Amino acid sequence: MRLLTYNIHKGWSLLNRQFVLERMRLLIREAEADVVFLQEVQGEHREHAQRQRDWPAQPQFEFLADTLWPHFAYGRNALYDAGHHGNAILSRFPFVAYENIDVSNHRFEQRGLLHGVVEMPGLPRALHLICLHLDLSERGRLRQAERICERVAAHVPPEAPLVIAGDFNDWRGSVGRTLELRLGLTDAHKAVHGQHARTFPSVFPLLRLDRIYLRGLRPRAAACPDGGQWRTLSDHCPLLAEVEP
Repeated sequence: MRLLTYNIHKGWSLLNRQFVLERMRLLIREAEADVVFLQEVQGEHREHAQRQRDWPAQPQFEFLADTLWPHFAYGRNALYDAGHHGNAILSRFPFVAYENIDVSNHRFEQRGLLHGVVEMPGLPRALHLICLHLDLSERGRLRQAERICERVAAHVPPEAPLVIAGDFNDWRGSVGRTLELRLGLTDAHKAVHGQHARTFPSVFPLLRLDRIYLRGLRPRAAACPDGGQWRTLSDHCPLLAEVEP
């Protein structure tokens, strides 16, 4: 199974210079992932829809899903006058259920955990998927790490395979250490290469912000595409992992 996580920056390039959602869709398709975790997905923006000629008629997650991922879930986190944005999961496999859990610490950073459950051939139990985008402040992120631990303990059976992926903003590594110790998670890129992937900023990646954490799954390969066209798209690089039971 191939996994991809990507902060798409609402479809805009670095510094918001160009709307590049169509180019993003082409590259995401080329990754051939079975499950895609997306952050900063625009569910609606009425002003951009009126002004931007190539703005899609449907929500961005549906536009990106196209015909490759027939199943998708969206969690609306930030709501404002013109529209809203949040996290999304695109999947080749059907959802049994999904829920968006508000983990905002204050009104200036509206955050959520999008928790989906899918039935996947080859796995004896349903696969649990959590897509997230955590706070910019370390204090806020650690509070959200507690909420993640509580959610997993209450809603994910210990024997069920689990993937938690997204933009952790965890450049100091404190959230990662908490999740590894409390939940027994393994970072796919770190397991394969010995360190978290550098994913931000895309033009010259320095900070290790984006992760794919696993439990009950083994990483076979991991990569962070950071060259070519990827550098001209979002402010983040994507992260890929290939896993098996």
